[in-house]
Amino acid sequence: MPTPKIVLVAITKHGAKQVAQLATKLPDADILVSEKFRDLLENSHQPVQFYSGPFREQIARLFTDYDQIVFFVSLGAVVRLVAPFLKSKDEDPGIIVIDDAAQFVIPVLSGHVGGANACAEMLADLLQATPVLTTASDVGNTIPVDILGRELGWQVEAPKINITRVSAHVVNEEPIAFVQEVGSKNWWTRSTPLPKNIFLFENFAGVDLSQFKAVLWVTNQDVPDSLWQQLNESLVVYRVPE
Repeated sequence: MPTPKIVLVAITKHGAKQVAQLATKLPDADILVSEKFRDLLENSHQPVQFYSGPFREQIARLFTDYDQIVFFVSLGAVVRLVAPFLKSKDEDPGIIVIDDAAQFVIPVLSGHVGGANACAEMLADLLQATPVLTTASDVGNTIPVDILGRELGWQVEAPKINITRVSAHVVNEEPIAFVQEVGSKNWWTRSTPLPKNIFLFENFAGVDLSQFKAVLWVTNQDVPDSLWQQLNESLVVYRVPE
């Protein structure tokens, strides 16, 4: 996967100082701070943009140009600033807030699909801070249905309603059949054991569908319409690069 484009943003003097410190540990990130604090970042070895005028005039461009927007700004202010620009979790960049003391790193939007959760954990590690994750699958150390296997090149194939329903079954610890017919077996990357409600199978024929609330199926074979209809919003398929 390509490296995400990250921008570090500050609108106060203290925030600009925090950005300057974090930037030394994240040399590939861009920086955006108020013109008033130019002296704090003039000697930076990475791209720095200085803005003047209302900060909200910068938001549209940030949404277009970056994958992750990291704010050293209060959470409430960030919510109000970005709200008019939000489209969907499939399109919005990751939005992350870091408090003034750099103690907490909070992924606010696009945690899974947009990568904000992973970016927040990376930033927290750099800052020796605490990542504040609220996404149920991350808190519960279970399968993230919508992005499972993404780092392996897997592509999810299912209607959005299926992903929503199956995700709920997973986090609610309902019995889930995980059928893997192709692809790497190294898809479980968490340090914790696979949850007990996930049952592994090597082929779809071995699954007693009456025993499971949902099926996660890693396969490159055709899935007939009749099967999608039979499983009625409880099937998610993952395709593996050949």
